[in-house]
Amino acid sequence: MINLSINNKKVTAMEGDTILEAAKKNNIMIPHFCYLEGVHQVGSCRICVVEVEGTKTLQASCMVQAREGMVVHTNTEKVKKTRKLLYELMLSDHPRDCLSCGRNQSCEFQKLGELMGISELRFEGERSKAFLDDTSPSIVRDTSKCVLCRRCVTICNQIQGVGILNVQNRGFKSVIGPAAELPLNSVNCTFCGQCTTVCPVGALQEKDSTKAVWNALFDKNKRVVIQTAPAVRVALGEEFGYEPGTIVTGKMAAAMKEMGFDDIFDTNFAADLTIIEEGNELLHRISEALSGKGAVLPMVTSCSPGWIKYVEHTWPEELDHLSSCKSPHMMLGALIKTYYADKLGVDPKSIFVVSVMPCTAKKYEITRPELYNNGLANVDAVLTTRELARMIKDFGIDFKSLEDAQFDSPLGLSTGAADIFGTTGGVMEAALRTVYEVVTGRELPFEKLHVTPIVGLDRIKTAELLIENPLSGYDFLEGVRVKIAVTSGLKGAAELMKEVAAGTSEYHFIEVMGCPGGCISGGGQPRPTNNEIRQKRLEAIYREDEGKELRKSHNNPAVSRLYEEFLLAPLGHKSHELLHTHYKKRGIYNQYSE
Repeated sequence: MINLSINNKKVTAMEGDTILEAAKKNNIMIPHFCYLEGVHQVGSCRICVVEVEGTKTLQASCMVQAREGMVVHTNTEKVKKTRKLLYELMLSDHPRDCLSCGRNQSCEFQKLGELMGISELRFEGERSKAFLDDTSPSIVRDTSKCVLCRRCVTICNQIQGVGILNVQNRGFKSVIGPAAELPLNSVNCTFCGQCTTVCPVGALQEKDSTKAVWNALFDKNKRVVIQTAPAVRVALGEEFGYEPGTIVTGKMAAAMKEMGFDDIFDTNFAADLTIIEEGNELLHRISEALSGKGAVLPMVTSCSPGWIKYVEHTWPEELDHLSSCKSPHMMLGALIKTYYADKLGVDPKSIFVVSVMPCTAKKYEITRPELYNNGLANVDAVLTTRELARMIKDFGIDFKSLEDAQFDSPLGLSTGAADIFGTTGGVMEAALRTVYEVVTGRELPFEKLHVTPIVGLDRIKTAELLIENPLSGYDFLEGVRVKIAVTSGLKGAAELMKEVAAGTSEYHFIEVMGCPGGCISGGGQPRPTNNEIRQKRLEAIYREDEGKELRKSHNNPAVSRLYEEFLLAPLGHKSHELLHTHYKKRGIYNQYSE
């Protein structure tokens, strides 16, 4: 510990803390802008400058380490004038269209101006180059709003390891984006949307889908069906003033009913279905491998569309390792336009399927031609958690006063195993709960069914499970140690894929989620998202699971009935037609693309 003075107060800090960190720990607020805890620390905006006795110039508090005996002043006349000048210079190169901006009232730049008491614009002059890139189905980039904080550069390069966003040109001509001013849709962007979660302004946002959904709701010839992912129910409440990790499943369903959606289904139903299909696919591959038939192992999960696009670009020769299962919401979309349409006796063309997802990459996913059946898209529109919140507010609903409602049948029933799809390690644990019991006849031997080694926010987690005394028909697994790995964030995926490509991977099954922490911190979730908030959402996901009577996917009676009435068997003809897909080689430079 070290001792220092901030604003004439004696405080302590940990050795190595910056002045900003020391101030935060002692409840002293220093205005800052480009700094983002755990993500970005370069001191580019200088808003956080402070006066340190004994130094000639003001110091960026996010970069300078606190020292023993240091005397710091955060609000001297010189500091306040400098901060105001720096802000006004940034504002002079920023559009003042706040009322029509999608970040109005949730903009960090706007809040900073309010905090600093900016009431007039003193500077006008030449503006930097501005253009709108809306070529991507997932993300819109508006360079006129960019403040060059470089947060997106850090998360794209250092956190995700994709590296398509960088500072191009120099000085006043600097712009952040892909090289050669290429549009996002033409480079190897995964559309994970992590850049949209850290952008402090409206320079990077998800592409708006609310207009398409409103139009469908107002169309009397459309039956509008909505489904919602597990991670949404533990984050949506944040948009209405609830604490992170508050479970609002019932209020969410009630709001959707009030808005006029014809059917409220749960993506969790299809998550249970995914486990049945994916679990059987894994067992088939292991059986083939053990019998010397050359099955491709490890098998890697395919629920995350950002991860899928990343592997298509970066590891195109390893696509056979991916499970052929569609992601759960695409499976449910396909079933709504076949199985459910048949039950209703309606034309599938009249059904408009909306998915509420924590993910911006899902907006891209629904455009893939590989995910159409009978000439129809499985899903017609994707709303992020943030977009759903805006629609609820736009409809005039008092969210907190809503009475809890239930999802509709027959595609609204799910088990706790489906809930944990929303967090890193959840898909793997859900699969193991079913596969282990199907093979051995016994419950997974972990407390509360949680595979402890793969629970948590670590980048890469591993475990192994010994198979002993399997049931008849699974004798080939006797004595096999099933080895698994779990990662979230594309940088972790790269580490595991290097081993796969080199032929040195020891795993049978790998779970990859494209966003750090999994869907709980997807690109479409409420801002901000940090590790403290991730942990609260993760814990809520497990509470939702533990609170359910049914906690294993193979015990879902609605899924069993679906197989009896329609699919007939896992990995069968109908399942392959509707629930499975294939992938596309793209290459890092899109050299395989059409």
